[in-house]
Amino acid sequence: MALHFERAEYDARRDRLVIEMAGKKLDAVLLFAQESMYWLTGYDTFGFCFFQCLVMKADGSMVLLTRSADLRQARQTSIIDNIVLWTDREGANPALDLRNLLNELDLLGARIGIEYDTHGLTAFNGRRLDEQMQTFGQIADASGIVSRLRLFKSPAEIKKAERAAALADDALDAALPLIKQGADEGAILAAMQGAVFAGGGDYPANEFVIGSGPDALLCRYKAGRRKLNKNDQLTLEWAGVFHHYHAGMMRTVLTGRASKRHQELFEAARDALTAVEKAMSPGSTFGDVFDAHARVMEAHGLTKHRLNSCGYSLGARFTPTWMDVPMFYQGNPEPIAPDMTLFAHMIIMDSETETAMTLGRTYLTTETQPKPLSRHDLDLIVK
Repeated sequence: MALHFERAEYDARRDRLVIEMAGKKLDAVLLFAQESMYWLTGYDTFGFCFFQCLVMKADGSMVLLTRSADLRQARQTSIIDNIVLWTDREGANPALDLRNLLNELDLLGARIGIEYDTHGLTAFNGRRLDEQMQTFGQIADASGIVSRLRLFKSPAEIKKAERAAALADDALDAALPLIKQGADEGAILAAMQGAVFAGGGDYPANEFVIGSGPDALLCRYKAGRRKLNKNDQLTLEWAGVFHHYHAGMMRTVLTGRASKRHQELFEAARDALTAVEKAMSPGSTFGDVFDAHARVMEAHGLTKHRLNSCGYSLGARFTPTWMDVPMFYQGNPEPIAPDMTLFAHMIIMDSETETAMTLGRTYLTTETQPKPLSRHDLDLIVK
């Protein structure tokens, strides 16, 4: 099997989930999030675009219901021994297959938790699932159980995150020599992604963000490329990825010269990130971290140019996003604790002057101040 962790690591994760299930009085959980399956068993696939479910009972036993295309994928990449297939055919209803499987597992009338909040369970399939489960047993929403367990990284997971961060640095190193007047965004993007692949990394869970000129103010990937001008702005958001563990970075790089407005926005972004770092320690909450960011932005007169969140947890994630929960936003009560990998991004988009500035990197929380995982400094980059 192509496992990325020792078997004892998976056993410990299973035991943590069993304890959570006992606390919530669940006889079984139905997991649909691919990152939950990967974390718990090593199962690695993008087949979650179709109906599949990992059933785990209170005794820790597991059964995967999936399609024939993923049978060997599960055998090759996971610790799952019991794999049941539903058949592609006209009129197929895999939710009915799941109900029959649960009946065979003697779970009729049981209290069953369902992981609803995931891209791995579409609204269409969720409705079919509910139709089958409404007379089967007592149903509970178990959406946050595994995601919260994944928030706290083991020593083995921290090593993956550190390797991912090194790949993120490699990507920036590959990009910087290319960023100049006349440079093509496509060449820059290819160099960054190529550096991650060449270093043994993986595809990211979402596309790298790249945009110059007016598009430097965008926070999402968009199709289309342009070449940089003599005095230009290039916003990059990317992640190093190793065994699906992500370490994000974000920069707005300037060509030619830094305008006065760029310099003002950079100083605000740097001051805000410094404040966020001070707040990112035990005793604070995710909401406190956001408030530290917001206070600095307000002091610089940039409240209307900032976003309503300033980062989030990172870990092993799958398409369509590498963003994980919890996030840094106002009022989030989740406490900061050691052994979290957190991405903080300062994003300032001044649409009035079409000026962009961003600054972000990934941190490992500790008993005191967080540890930056990037080897790069936070200086403004002007090429």
